[in-house]
Amino acid sequence: MAYKSLREYINKLRDNDELVIIKDFVDPVLEIAEITDRISKAPNGGKALLFENTATEFPVLINSMGSYRRMNMALGLNDLDEPGEEIRQLLKDISFPAAGLRQKLSILPKLGRFSSWMPSLSRAKGSCQEVVHKDPDLGILPVLQCWPKDAGRFFTFPMVHTKDLHTGIRNVGMYRMQVIDRQTTGMHWHRHKVGARHYREYKEAGIRMPVAVALGGDPVFTYAATAPLPDNMDEYMLAGFLRKKKVELVKCLSQDIEVPADADIIIEGYIDPSEELFLEGPFGDHTGFYSLADWYPRFHVTCITHRKDAVYPATIVGIPPQEDVWIAKATERIFLIPLQLSVIPELLDMEIPPEGVAHNLTIVKIRKDYPGQARKVMNALWGAGQMMLNKMLIVVDGDVDIHDYHALAVHISANFDPATDVYFDRGPLDVLDHASVVMGFGGKMGIDATAKLEEELITGVAGQADKRADIQSAKILPLKINAGEIPLISATGVSLLKTGISVQVVAIKKCSSEELWEIAYSLLDKTDAGGPAVLLFVDDRLDIDDISVITWLSTNNIDPQRDCRILKKSRSMLFIDASTKFPGLGEHTRDWPNIIVSDDSTIRTVDAKWSALGLGELIASPSLEYKKYLRKGGAEVEE
Repeated sequence: MAYKSLREYINKLRDNDELVIIKDFVDPVLEIAEITDRISKAPNGGKALLFENTATEFPVLINSMGSYRRMNMALGLNDLDEPGEEIRQLLKDISFPAAGLRQKLSILPKLGRFSSWMPSLSRAKGSCQEVVHKDPDLGILPVLQCWPKDAGRFFTFPMVHTKDLHTGIRNVGMYRMQVIDRQTTGMHWHRHKVGARHYREYKEAGIRMPVAVALGGDPVFTYAATAPLPDNMDEYMLAGFLRKKKVELVKCLSQDIEVPADADIIIEGYIDPSEELFLEGPFGDHTGFYSLADWYPRFHVTCITHRKDAVYPATIVGIPPQEDVWIAKATERIFLIPLQLSVIPELLDMEIPPEGVAHNLTIVKIRKDYPGQARKVMNALWGAGQMMLNKMLIVVDGDVDIHDYHALAVHISANFDPATDVYFDRGPLDVLDHASVVMGFGGKMGIDATAKLEEELITGVAGQADKRADIQSAKILPLKINAGEIPLISATGVSLLKTGISVQVVAIKKCSSEELWEIAYSLLDKTDAGGPAVLLFVDDRLDIDDISVITWLSTNNIDPQRDCRILKKSRSMLFIDASTKFPGLGEHTRDWPNIIVSDDSTIRTVDAKWSALGLGELIASPSLEYKKYLRKGGAEVEE
């Protein structure tokens, strides 16, 4: 389904009881984000929100894709698996051997479908150009400040259009933009992104780089800008495929670049690569931590155009779950089949848990036919597009439902031995990964939790057994630690062990890495063959039975090569140091970011307004629960 405008999608949300319209004034600085954080963490992602009174002429739409149902509605689907299956059928149709002329001719209409999805350029003005501001002022837009330690207001849902200097091929990416002044923003594109590559080309040539930013329009445009497409593949071809209608583009008024004719708002401008970079950030990011200040280019605005009835689209990111969880879920389902067809034919399913914040943790299920196949899949995935940024990858097989986290964890426990099934590597990481030894590069860990074939069962290795079928039913014994025996240990958790998951959580007080590993070695004497396979060290302020929070913090807080060790005595165990790495305490030398929570003043203000907003019974701020994980300092931990 193709939406003619963002307003049309809003009407669809309203008609399906997926929208709350808020008429009272809500401040785009902190208040909208605080309300959205409460709603997005409600069961099933709550509702989309339309804030009509923003002290500007533009209403704000947020959380518009923040549930499985709304994600399907945004893309015009009944189920997120539909596009992948359609791709499978299309490739089957056009690649199946055609015996005769009639069969060959029958392929032509199917090939014609591809051309019907390609974007087209209109010579007329688009509806996105109904109102023109030749003396542009970003202050007319209700740009959000989401979190108290953010460096200011940020565009959070921008579709940034750039062109390859040499080929003219367009790229549409989503890069946050910090407002600097009325005609300037930062442009936060990571070094791995296509926009950053285009920037380097213009910098080498010494030429100004034309850029256009689109906001709104058919929500499929926004999704396409986030999709992990191969370099030089047009995002608007993906959008055309999903909406079953080509995207109509128009020329910008002040820059040589094309944008969707039916977008809501267009911000035209340029980047001058000869300029000094701007210290952008901090910003409360999708990891649930602040991304700290770093140097990025300045984007200069030359013109702003918009529809007469334009809506400003936004999103917030932070401690999961947020709206980006559902955008990542769409990518997981839509790109499963292309990944299978192009790179990993044995791939059966994929799961990206919300707590893994997209790049920290991925689970894949394969059809296993030969020894070492899980390792082959790990290498293939770490070399496949944006999967190169993955930090922890777990491979399973069999009949387990990998979307059932408890069943999955029990299955992994039954098929995992630290002595033989853990693989470490190094490679590119997301630049938002704060735990890596250096920015954007660090350790990776793969776990082979497939059922082992005969060739993979190595006799004589401590802990390695050829009786894997018996492990699942065996009782897992906890470590024997008496109260006060090791002063730095404040608590140990056994809740996972009781449910057949071979992980014991140990809460540890602030200490150096040397002290922590001394404790780890001492604990080897306190277990036997029936003990846990994994011992996870976490900060002592964590609730050791809150598995969701522990998973989120642990996957964020480790560099696998530095923080994971397989120690062996009577048996092998995987020890993971998921504690905070305080700067100057141990080998971690980078600044450590704080978690993201609202400030008390904003929480009180929203509490006072809540009853008048039409949002139902008061939902307490999630930040109240997460404040106990906050550390001294601002966006950056000081202690």
